[in-house]
Amino acid sequence: MIRAYKFLMRPTVGQAIALGEMLRDHCSLYNGALQERRDAYRHVSRTSIKYGMQSAQLKDIRSFDPERQGRWSFSSQQATLRRLDKAFAAFFRRLKSGETPGYPRFRGMNWFDTVDFPKDGDGCRWDATPHNPVTRVRFQGVGHVKVNQHRPVIGKVKTVSVKREGNRWYVVLTAEQAAPEPLPATGSVVGIDLGIVNFLADSNGEFIPSPRHGRTAAAKLETAQQALSRFPRVRRDKRTGNHRRAVERVATLHRKVRLQRLDHAHKTALDLVRAHDFIAHEDLKIRNMSKAPAPKPNPGAPGSFLPNGATAKTGLNRSINDAGWGVFLAILNAKAESARREVVAVDPRNTSRQCPECGHTAKENRPTQEKFHCQSCGHMAHADTVGALNVLRAGLVRRNANQA
Repeated sequence: MIRAYKFLMRPTVGQAIALGEMLRDHCSLYNGALQERRDAYRHVSRTSIKYGMQSAQLKDIRSFDPERQGRWSFSSQQATLRRLDKAFAAFFRRLKSGETPGYPRFRGMNWFDTVDFPKDGDGCRWDATPHNPVTRVRFQGVGHVKVNQHRPVIGKVKTVSVKREGNRWYVVLTAEQAAPEPLPATGSVVGIDLGIVNFLADSNGEFIPSPRHGRTAAAKLETAQQALSRFPRVRRDKRTGNHRRAVERVATLHRKVRLQRLDHAHKTALDLVRAHDFIAHEDLKIRNMSKAPAPKPNPGAPGSFLPNGATAKTGLNRSINDAGWGVFLAILNAKAESARREVVAVDPRNTSRQCPECGHTAKENRPTQEKFHCQSCGHMAHADTVGALNVLRAGLVRRNANQA
C-alpha cells in the first residue's frame, strides 16, 4: 500500500529564496504551456496540443533559459506539464458528462504552491545525509534542506513533493509499504449521524460535541482580515513589510483552524476504528447541502427579488463547513481500510424521521431539532440517536445484501 508523510522543512534564508524561485519558474512553465494550448485551439486549424508534444519542447526551453528553467529538475518540469494535462483531461471528462466543466485557469504565484518529483533520486534525494543525525532532503538547484522528521518513514520512498503553506515549507513523501496487520476484532457495530450541534451521535446513545474551531477563531480572523483589507491589492513583490505581516497573520489563523480540524477528525476516526468492526454513516452530498439558495424574482416588480432565506442559509453553510464532515469521512475511510474495518455509506433520507421501534415515518415525528416523538407508538428519544440507529440498520442490510 502507499502511505503519505508530511514533514516541516527548515530552509536557510538562501534556500527559502531558491525554493520560492523554483515555484515561480514552475508556475511560469505551467502558465506558458496553458497559453500554448489555448492559442493552438483558437487557431483556424483547431490544433490539439498534448503532453507528449509539450514535454518534447522542454530540452529547448531549458537551453534557451538556463538561468531559470535550466536550473531545475527535468522530471519535476515533466510532472508540472502532466499536472496541466490532468486538468484538461478532467475538463473534458466533466464536459462530456454534462457537469459544469471549469476550464483550466492560469495560476498566480499565490495559487501555485507545489512542485512534484516523480521519483526519489531524480532531481531530489530523501535523507540525503544518512550519516548525519539531522535529516535532510536534497533538491536540484536548492541544496540540502533540514527536515523536522517527527516520525520514521516506513517503506521505500517513491515520490517527493515540495509544498508551501504561508511562510512554511513542507516536504511530502509517498512510500510503498506492506499492508499493516489488521486490528483484532471487537464484535461491535455502530451507526453514526453527523450534525452541527453535536459533531457526531452514535447508535449507542453517545455524543461527541462539535468543537467549532472556526467559530472560536472568528473574532480574531475578522480583525486580521479587516487589517488586511486596508492595504491595496498589489503584487507580492510590491507589498510593504506591514502588508506582508497582515497577510501572514490571516494565513496563520486559517492554518491553525485547519490543523485543529484535522486533529479532531483524526482522533475521532481513530477512536471509532479501534472500537468497532463495522461503521455505517450517511452518504452526505456536502457540496449540495452548502449551496447558496437560488434568488426568487418578484413577479410584481421586475428587477427586484423576494426574500429567499439567504442570510439564515449563510450561517448554516458556515457551520457545515466548520464541522468538516468531508475531511472526517475521508480520514475515517482511510483508517478503516488500514485496520481492515468495514465502512458503509447509506442513503440519508428520512433517517431521523423513521421510528426505530415501529417503523412509522413522518415529518411530525421530529417536532424539534433534538427531540424525536413517534406519532404512532409514542417512542421518544434524541433525534440524532434515532438517526444513527436507522443508519446502522440500513448499513447492516446493505452489508448482508452484498454478502449474499
